[in-house]
Amino acid sequence: MNILITGTGRGIGKAIAEKFLTHGHDVTGFDILPSSISHAKYTHYVADVAAGELPDIPNVEVLVNNAGVQNSGADIDVNLKGVIRVTEKYAFSESIKSVLFIASASASTGAEFPEYAASKGGVVAYMKNVASRVARFGATANSLSPGGVLTKSNAHVIDDPKLWRQIMDVTPLKKWATEEEIAEWAYFVAAVNRSMTAQDILIDNGEASDFTFVW
Repeated sequence: MNILITGTGRGIGKAIAEKFLTHGHDVTGFDILPSSISHAKYTHYVADVAAGELPDIPNVEVLVNNAGVQNSGADIDVNLKGVIRVTEKYAFSESIKSVLFIASASASTGAEFPEYAASKGGVVAYMKNVASRVARFGATANSLSPGGVLTKSNAHVIDDPKLWRQIMDVTPLKKWATEEEIAEWAYFVAAVNRSMTAQDILIDNGEASDFTFVW
């Protein structure tokens, strides 16, 4: 299949691209950064999802909206408006089979930075809108909402023993997901799944279920 993934320069987006490539798909990636992926079936564009020209890419079958920023001052512009811009350009055609959005656990909990949480909550709402509109093509649209993920962008808390202990104290499974685990979820939901649509999947090692009961 022809796969388009945004934010493939590093982290989760790169892991998702590599997962699709291992399954033999043709993958196109966007990022404001150059790519370190070297593969015959991978094409990379340096592009900003929120501004500037987006290349014409025909026959997109799977669209993965992953590109995002956190506490940048432009979270709404990139995480929400950029996602809408990309989706409206590439998702609505006879070739489309699935659209996947990488949201965040903060879309459900409201935790993290205010603009970031709001942008990801908007992504989940927009996903449901897209699901109703791509259904006429027989396509699905869903989102993944990761909690903590072991990425370089989270090194600030991962590498701080005190902060990491505080996080693990409220994480029932006492771990965070890896980039590769999120990529496995992405592949299943976008490429294997055919009947689930308009759903947000929370992948947070139980963070949202934790509570303190005092009696």
